[in-house]
Amino acid sequence: MNIKWKLRMAAAQREVWTGAQLRRPLAEKADLELSSASVSALFTKKPSQVKMSTLAALCTALACTPNDLIEVDTTPVERPATPAPPMAEQPRAASARGRSMPPI
Repeated sequence: MNIKWKLRMAAAQREVWTGAQLRRPLAEKADLELSSASVSALFTKKPSQVKMSTLAALCTALACTPNDLIEVDTTPVERPATPAPPMAEQPRAASARGRSMPPI
């Protein structure tokens, strides 16, 4: 699955160009205080995880939806077919010849 982080594009469409410019609406509109380093990290690289509260705050600050910030490619991944493992040779049943039969 391919996930594209689009915070920088969403922010630019709203004329927010830097982390410092984003920190203000995060604090004022969403009541979220993030460090400069945290906002910078969100701007410069795709996070491996985002708290739901942070995602909601970003949406509030930028007046957008999660779809504006995240794009998920849901195309199924095609995996090469793996051949079935060879069947193990089954042990042969013992022959009844040579055995004495129990009395009836």
